[in-house]
Amino acid sequence: VQLQASGGGLVQAGGSLRLSCAASGRTFSNYVLGWFRQAPGKEREFVAAISWSGGNTLYGDSVKGRFTISRDNAKNTVYLQMNSLKPEDTAVYYCTAKLGMPAMNAYDYWGQGTQVTVSS
Repeated sequence: VQLQASGGGLVQAGGSLRLSCAASGRTFSNYVLGWFRQAPGKEREFVAAISWSGGNTLYGDSVKGRFTISRDNAKNTVYLQMNSLKPEDTAVYYCTAKLGMPAMNAYDYWGQGTQVTVSS
């Protein structure tokens, strides 16, 4: 099972980025897909998750109203649209997967991270 994240980069505050994560090795149509992030010196933080149908989503408080998670099961890909970015959004972003319902923990599969840097 592999999760490959991409789309990170450097953006100015107020700007937007879209992260993608392609899953391979199995069919993820029955899996919750999600995103976490970790800034230097800080604990890993839950960002967002989406159910296999796309009908249920969950967001961390710090990104509600600014970030949107979506998925394309035909492509085994999850997206994170990040708008109104702030310097405090700077972190390495990781995609993740689990069975069941969207949650803020208990994920089984993790991808490599993609760096997002927001300049002030």
